[in-house]
Amino acid sequence: MGPLNGIKVLDLTSMVSGPVAAAILGDQGAEVIKIEPIHGEQLRHLGEPHNGVPATFFSCNRNKKSLAVDLKSEAGKKIFWALIESADVLLQNFRPGAMERMGFAENSVRERNSRLVYVSISGFGEKGPYSHKRVYDPIIQGLSGATDIQADRGTGRPNMFRIILADKVSALTAAQAVSSALFHRERTGEGQHIKLSMLDATVAFFWPEGMQGLTFAEKETDVRKTFSSIDLIYETQNGYITISVISDKEWKGICVALNCEELISDERFVTSLARRRNSEERRAVIGDLVEGWTSEEILEELDRNDVPCAPLLNRTELMDHPQLIASKTVEKIEFEGFGEVRQAKPAAEFSLTQSEIRKAAPKLGQHSVEILQALGYDRNNLDQLLKAEVILQSS
Repeated sequence: MGPLNGIKVLDLTSMVSGPVAAAILGDQGAEVIKIEPIHGEQLRHLGEPHNGVPATFFSCNRNKKSLAVDLKSEAGKKIFWALIESADVLLQNFRPGAMERMGFAENSVRERNSRLVYVSISGFGEKGPYSHKRVYDPIIQGLSGATDIQADRGTGRPNMFRIILADKVSALTAAQAVSSALFHRERTGEGQHIKLSMLDATVAFFWPEGMQGLTFAEKETDVRKTFSSIDLIYETQNGYITISVISDKEWKGICVALNCEELISDERFVTSLARRRNSEERRAVIGDLVEGWTSEEILEELDRNDVPCAPLLNRTELMDHPQLIASKTVEKIEFEGFGEVRQAKPAAEFSLTQSEIRKAAPKLGQHSVEILQALGYDRNNLDQLLKAEVILQSS
């Protein structure tokens, strides 16, 4: 039983930011009802399906039930209102103004359910010249400084993270905010409106070290010079490894491991600040020395001297690495119709309440009838709604 057992979440979101936030709440025990249009949300139609469900959709929508309903119809709106009245959390990531046009503005919903935690995720917030724009992850990366952080060291050409980063940062931010709002409600009985922009969440995520040159206004410096990226990748005789040295003790350790003790007291590297100021030279010196070792030999020697290091794994190698096996980071679960499904386990482990992957991602409308029956709809009502295509029930 998870820490959010008994909490009902209405997930009206699509793509990644909202669905992943709702999935995290589902992992932690909440009942999550994914409310989709009759044709299904966009992510269902991206990627090769397995048993009718693409892999990315599965990972973003596990532990949920699916209700496919036409919210443009009066009958569909009635169903949604009935769900709202008994819900604890509503998540939506439409552009600002869309929920109002649909008839489900926060103040209207609040009149029906004052305890509801209403979450609005948008790309840029409600104000500013970009507030009306459609948005996907690369747009936020471009505007947040991500491409500058990832810029090629040699040419200065901007690069993007090759993952959906802004969406998932926003999802983590939203899930944490929901938990805080539920805690506030537990103490006061008050629901509230959480507004979250992907741009704000991503900039906040980057700020601590990515924007350090901008932190003190009186000492503003060129962030490209002050930010020492941590892409410390070194080539060995038979592959690549990473080494990250911060403290003086770690610097001494790497010098001992590489048989270059003379560098311990070298004025260019003798302090952490000196090593930072001479980071390019430091990387070059260490890189030349590492090239003379095999990955296995140097990793063993670095570890013996307590220097942070690791091999560079490709994504397939994750499944077989002894550390990930020991920590059970990737779960292998049998689901009917899907066979073995691999998922990263919920990262937060609770000592008293279990966070777990209980259900496969749903097919479109898989639980439509079940959800409406719980609301009191009888078979005759359900048949009429199905016939009128107000709801869809997957086969």
